[in-house]
Amino acid sequence: MIPSMYEYENKLIHIGKLHICGVDEAGRGPLAGPVVAAAVILKPGAILHHVKDSKMLSEKQLQVALEEVKQHALAIKVVLGSVEDIDRINIYRATKEAMVEAINGLSIKPDFILTDAMPIPEYKNLESIIKGDQKSISIAAASIVAKTTRDAYMRHMHDLFPEYGFDQHKGYPTKKRIDSLQTYGPTPIHRQSFQPVKDAMLKWLK
Repeated sequence: MIPSMYEYENKLIHIGKLHICGVDEAGRGPLAGPVVAAAVILKPGAILHHVKDSKMLSEKQLQVALEEVKQHALAIKVVLGSVEDIDRINIYRATKEAMVEAINGLSIKPDFILTDAMPIPEYKNLESIIKGDQKSISIAAASIVAKTTRDAYMRHMHDLFPEYGFDQHKGYPTKKRIDSLQTYGPTPIHRQSFQPVKDAMLKWLK
């Protein structure tokens, strides 16, 4: 447990905001696959011992943290922003729309919303926190849900497209995977609006 990760929640609880929603995403940077947004409302005052910024956890630790989030959550909603949406309206807008859908899809209406560096003007009861997944337990919980959901999706995509190594790099643009893209060409889950994918498409269209 990192005490500083409870400061935002404790201040809100002190003024009567009990249903605090943390929101985060996974997958803005990859060349393939959806962007995943998660919204989580934890039980007021819940202490989670295994949850922190998802990028700091191994796959085994992520699964332990996910079970802890589920145990202490009042509501969880996950939304996948499709590759088609990303290519149609750009990754930033697709991420924001997925977050809005996740918040609106919760079974409990939030009293207050904390997001990881994503201002959403539609909500007045919202604070956008830079590096929020390192500063807020609610956002960190959402980051765990978003990352584990996306990782599971990309492992499934590996079964369909094994030559791309989606189970290892989850679609992120490592040099080895860009080489695979050039060698085998884009799949239906590659983001055609991202430059390395555009370059590979041009090569394969020649």
